Amino acid sequence: MKTSSISRKLLTRVLSVYFILTFIVTCGQIIAEYYNTKSHITNELLTLEKTFTGSLTRAVWELNTQQAIDIAQGLIAIPMIQGISVTDENGQIIAQLGRQTDKDNIKYVNNSSLSGHQLISSLKDGLFGHSFPLIFEFSGRTTRVGTVELLSSNSVIFDRIEVGIYFLIGNAMIKTAFLVFLFMLAFNRLLTTPLQELTEQIEHFDIDDPELSKLHITSYERNELTILAEAYNNLIDELIAYKEKLSKAQKEILKTNQQLDEHNILLEQEVAKKTSSLSSSMLELQQQKQTLVQQQNKLQEENLRRSQTEKTLIQTNKDLRNSVIELKKAQNMLLNTEKMASLGSLSAEISHEINTPIGVSITSTSYLVDLLENITADVENNKLSKRSFIEFSNNAKHSIELLLNNLNRASDLITSFKQVAVDQTSNKLRIINLAKYIDEIIQSLGPKLKKISHQIDVNCPDNIAIYTHAGAIAQIITNLIINSLVHGFENIQQGKITITITMEDKLVHLHYEDNGLGVDKEKLAQLFDPFFTTKASSGGTGLGTHIIYNLVTDTLNGSIEAYSEEGKGLSYDIKFLDMGSK
Repeated sequence: MKTSSISRKLLTRVLSVYFILTFIVTCGQIIAEYYNTKSHITNELLTLEKTFTGSLTRAVWELNTQQAIDIAQGLIAIPMIQGISVTDENGQIIAQLGRQTDKDNIKYVNNSSLSGHQLISSLKDGLFGHSFPLIFEFSGRTTRVGTVELLSSNSVIFDRIEVGIYFLIGNAMIKTAFLVFLFMLAFNRLLTTPLQELTEQIEHFDIDDPELSKLHITSYERNELTILAEAYNNLIDELIAYKEKLSKAQKEILKTNQQLDEHNILLEQEVAKKTSSLSSSMLELQQQKQTLVQQQNKLQEENLRRSQTEKTLIQTNKDLRNSVIELKKAQNMLLNTEKMASLGSLSAEISHEINTPIGVSITSTSYLVDLLENITADVENNKLSKRSFIEFSNNAKHSIELLLNNLNRASDLITSFKQVAVDQTSNKLRIINLAKYIDEIIQSLGPKLKKISHQIDVNCPDNIAIYTHAGAIAQIITNLIINSLVHGFENIQQGKITITITMEDKLVHLHYEDNGLGVDKEKLAQLFDPFFTTKASSGGTGLGTHIIYNLVTDTLNGSIEAYSEEGKGLSYDIKFLDMGSK
């Protein structure tokens, strides 16, 4: 019967699972890189649109076809742009350069974030891009004078991600080769070689001298193989003991026979009696021998059972170890994903909030340009009057004030978000003023808070400055407020959040409470458990309060307790030391 190697089977199965997982993960990374690069190219097309739309609109409005063609040639010279098409308001082509899509296979999707814009996609030609209108503004009125299509292709995407794909594949191959070598070395050293040594020693078993047949293992650590060797050696010891007893019994029989021979003449009349006694002794010896054989069989069965149990325990131990490692990896990935998702959502909302003052600023600037053109035309034609100049001055002053106010508003939003976002991603220690920093955090949540009518009160002395993990503070406050908005104030129109901060002997005490729905005692006991959520059906992950708990206890080395009664809100007591006091 052909012998199969357990270590080789284990190695083959483990590596097969790893190869499959590595292949799936690498393919997923390549697909994600493709769509991420495609998104970047689409955003770059939007940036080019904002750069050239003004000059191209004016050229079409003034029927300056040559200027429009020159602008189109300048755009087509950019490697990212594979095709451009400029048409007037009647759909007549003014300029058409580079690759063009087949109108039968093209697909248009309206861009909800930009009025009049359409996303272009052609699977057959491998092209994608934007179609946007040319809007000319004059004296506060807007006129559509034409349409522009900017196209890029999948070949541009593959050119950009080619090096990244080679790196991902090479990285996966190197890690796989190293893992194969490591597993082969470990299996050979820890399992295959010791088992071969034990097998060779067992095969040289000598029934005449069992003592020399004991197993000797050179390993200095105690494991399943050493336990097996000890059990086998114990069996040899018991065999030796039973053999000595048998030898002793045989010597006693021989001695008895000698005595019987010496006294045979004197004890002939008692031969029958002695013969009966001898038969009884022989029967007892036979029973002892049978008992010894039965015990030996039992020991062999016990040895086989222990061997099978040890193999099962080894495999179970390895499976449990791998499961624990995978669970830890999955938990870390989920925590990081939750952090980045929160930051990404905040970034998208801040970006949307900034677009409003920037759009107003652009409109004011365009209006101011029209005023300057009109006043310049009046000066050149000697038609400038005092009334016109005063009207121009008032309108220009109003436009500049509007422009400055909106640009300052956008700058404040960017400054608040930048500091909070940097702190959440860097996790570095720095000195912060708690009152000002909490105001910056709340200001960065402005896009969420402006849509609701809830009230946030912050009670914090202006002189509390501490040296700590600013990012942890930002993430704790953000998660607490978002939890109150999503869970506490569900179906509540006007809620109230109160944040109170005190400091005594370098110990910071942060008390957070809301007057929301609260939770019952059973849910309160599971509040900080990972993956516990009451919003599982609507996409909740159950990691918000678990992240808060880890940040307070691990990052800040503090403590957190939660208090609540159903219908009476939820409060948290958080305590941690100023790191500058250590």
